[in-house]
Amino acid sequence: MIVHLDDTSPVPPWQQLVDQIGDLIAGGTMPIGHRLPAIRQLARDLDLAPGTVARSYRELEATGVIETRGRHGSFVLRAPERRDDRVGAVIAAAAEQLQRLGVTADEAARLLAASWPAPPATA
Repeated sequence: MIVHLDDTSPVPPWQQLVDQIGDLIAGGTMPIGHRLPAIRQLARDLDLAPGTVARSYRELEATGVIETRGRHGSFVLRAPERRDDRVGAVIAAAAEQLQRLGVTADEAARLLAASWPAPPATA
């Protein structure tokens, strides 16, 4: 499995791993039924704590993307729902509600921009 973690990223390693495994599955590199590397092996390969890899696998399992079969390992069940799909669904639902309230697209964009939280301050 080809995974590259960015230790300078603000995204935690476990989430980077979830995202990249999801991309490998969605792209067909890891098809349904594919066996994922053992947690300890992947942790060694990526120089991570086994708990970090285990958390990634738990997150993938919680969303139904993989399943762990005890000592037999973890296997791909289905492709993950893509972030863009989830974001698109949220935006479509909000747009529908706003349109019902008589809000224009320009007004909605202005209101969204005004309500967007400021990024956290860096030291």
